[in-house]
Amino acid sequence: MSTIAVKAARLGSGLLLPYAEAGYPEGAPVVFVHGLGDSWWTFEPLLRQLPAAVHGYAPTQRGHGDAERPADGYLPEDFARDLVAFLDAVDVGRAVLVGASSGGVVARMVAGSHPDRVAGLVLAGAPAALADKPGAAALRRRVDGLKDPVPRAFAEELLDELAARPLGRGLVATLTAESLKVPARVWRETLRGLMETDLPATLRGILVPTLVLWGDADTLLPRTDQQRILDAIPGSELTVYEGAGHLLYVEEPERVVQDVVAFASRVLPAGASGGAPGRAGRPPSPGGPGAPPV
Repeated sequence: MSTIAVKAARLGSGLLLPYAEAGYPEGAPVVFVHGLGDSWWTFEPLLRQLPAAVHGYAPTQRGHGDAERPADGYLPEDFARDLVAFLDAVDVGRAVLVGASSGGVVARMVAGSHPDRVAGLVLAGAPAALADKPGAAALRRRVDGLKDPVPRAFAEELLDELAARPLGRGLVATLTAESLKVPARVWRETLRGLMETDLPATLRGILVPTLVLWGDADTLLPRTDQQRILDAIPGSELTVYEGAGHLLYVEEPERVVQDVVAFASRVLPAGASGGAPGRAGRPPSPGGPGAPPV
């Protein structure tokens, strides 16, 4: 079992983002990108299982969890710029990006705009589009009515709707608590950005190896939606998780780790990443900023 260290990265913009780090310094860099309403804690079960072949990072995005909450900047392109700045801040030159749910939109935008920084892309329950989804439209109506403090019932019901399998009480409590840290305005502005951005356009021009993970019990994203991703990204591959829902990375963390590690070892062998452009290429110091290992 891998030890998780919780640290903080100061981006070039000045924004401070907490992040979790696990695995081994010599392993292939893999960066996990969470979706709306989540934080790095979404990936805690995965991070604990990372083998020596992988060096995992999971930043919490602006406005979420314990990250700083600027007054604006919640469009997909804002999160994508933060992700590139995060790679710079932790001195990762090239990585495999794993985008979960709407985090897949952010990850693929970086893959399309900065292919030199992305060795491979994993999209786990990521939408090709949202504006055409009845479930997304219904969620937006609920989110538009949110006020602070965000009701616990909203977060619990959303988890229940998106997962096809029962989740452990401890995990539900953690994920709910993290969702409740997100202010109502961040829920509204982030979802508005996702709904009003031309998401299919963000699939164009991606040439890096891409693995698509999808649960066939996903009530938000039908198979046809995932086919749009496969059609748009040359050479992309689909792995179907039978019986899993939209939150397949929470429902089946062991399998997701296996699939991600196998993919990463194929596209980015250990020691092949190098440091960020213009930097020395050294791995971050284990004694870097942030809390002790958890």
